[in-house]
Amino acid sequence: MDRRIRGAALACLLLTAGLATGCKTESRADSSATPDASASSKRAGRGEAGARAGTEADTKAATAAAYRKWGLEPLAAPPAPPATKPSRPAAEGGGVPVISEIPTQQKIVFLTFDDGAEKDPKFVTMMRELKIPFTMFLTDAAIRADYGYFKPLQHFGDGVQNHTLTHPNLRTLGASAQKQEICGQQTKLKAEYGTTPRLLRPPYGNWNEDTRAAAASCGLEAIVLWRESMQITNMQYQRGDKKLHPGDIILAHFRGPSELKGTTMTEMTANMLRHIQEQGFAVARLEDYL
Repeated sequence: MDRRIRGAALACLLLTAGLATGCKTESRADSSATPDASASSKRAGRGEAGARAGTEADTKAATAAAYRKWGLEPLAAPPAPPATKPSRPAAEGGGVPVISEIPTQQKIVFLTFDDGAEKDPKFVTMMRELKIPFTMFLTDAAIRADYGYFKPLQHFGDGVQNHTLTHPNLRTLGASAQKQEICGQQTKLKAEYGTTPRLLRPPYGNWNEDTRAAAASCGLEAIVLWRESMQITNMQYQRGDKKLHPGDIILAHFRGPSELKGTTMTEMTANMLRHIQEQGFAVARLEDYL
């Protein structure tokens, strides 16, 4: 009898130990599930971060390769456009304001190309590959033979603005003739490119009060001049220190070898970009600030 009681007690003891051990084993299995999920989440996060880093590295490498193709060092990336555009100078007498630079402390400059006489397809390729923003001030007499040349540049996000119908010295014209030159080009550019210009650059930078009044009556918002002008290899500066300043507007032209003493438009543009890069500036889009 005692032997049977002791046997039953031993069986119960073994069963209890087995259940306890099973519970502990199940508990370990349960507790290990959370760390595995956490590790998986961490690995996924590292994978996403690695993918982003890889994409950024690929983009940077592609940009560097594009600049190398044109014999250039990459320019600094421009900052994000401001949420609110800088205030422009107050206009007096009912005309539009006249500006030569944008008020900013950031090391950015703005590129503008005038006229439209040269239509080098390699320039379109260059701007597509380098993704340099700029503004075109176009004259109908220079572009009417090939309006289509400028449309890919416009599609890159480069602005189309007013440089008059025939490129006259506006100071030599009366108020009515100035209005015809300016408003007429507004109509032409709207018809060809689908947008109405907001900015006027008077040919040769020459203007008077009739110009300001005519620009306002034609729906323009500002007359845009410049602080530096690009020649063939060198830049002409208006200031005595011969340096770029934050917010400067730079003038260049659609010109080719016949006007640039054998230099192509892309070579001239590359020279201009070197001056900008060497002084540590980025290029921003004028219409984002004006």
